[in-house]
Amino acid sequence: MNDKLIIIGASGHGKVVADIAIKMNKWQSIAFLDDDESIKTSMGLEVIGKTADAFTYKDEADFFVAIGNNATREKVQEKFMDEGISVVKLIHPSATIGTDVEIGIGTTVMAGVAINSSTRIGKGCIINTSSSLDHDNVIEDYVHISPGANLAGMVKVGKGSWVGIGSVISNNVNIYSRCKVGAGAVVVKDITEPGTYVGVPVRKID
Repeated sequence: MNDKLIIIGASGHGKVVADIAIKMNKWQSIAFLDDDESIKTSMGLEVIGKTADAFTYKDEADFFVAIGNNATREKVQEKFMDEGISVVKLIHPSATIGTDVEIGIGTTVMAGVAINSSTRIGKGCIINTSSSLDHDNVIEDYVHISPGANLAGMVKVGKGSWVGIGSVISNNVNIYSRCKVGAGAVVVKDITEPGTYVGVPVRKID
């Protein structure tokens, strides 16, 4: 681990990520890279360049990709990993993590999250504020579980999917990769093809 952490993205999601990193108290200094030149500071932390400048700091800093869009986050993080850049995971001190839980690099677990035993979370995921994942979940890479979403036991969420705020996923449900589950939706049976799903229970709308 390095003494410096550099966060890619200084806007809303980046601010929450920075707050987690500060509370973890593992790095002596934290800074941002952001492609918006008008942003000079965020959360009282300096913006020291653009995303492409990451390679300048490759040997002296850990990195975290704080980009909300799943596909963009995947593209940036995978490039970093291919180039040997150190990508870390960030877990808020208030999160409750059960026994035998695995969390991949580049994943953030935010305040108030509960993850129960034997759950597997891939790389580059967002497990957002006060969401809950019960036992034996499998969350594949670059998934976003939005604030207040509740996943029962034995749920699988495929790569690159987005589970909306306040949604509910019943037990033993599989959600296909690259799906969007709308805010407040209720999923009670498998989703077997990509698309956008809304409602109680969910229906596919595109």
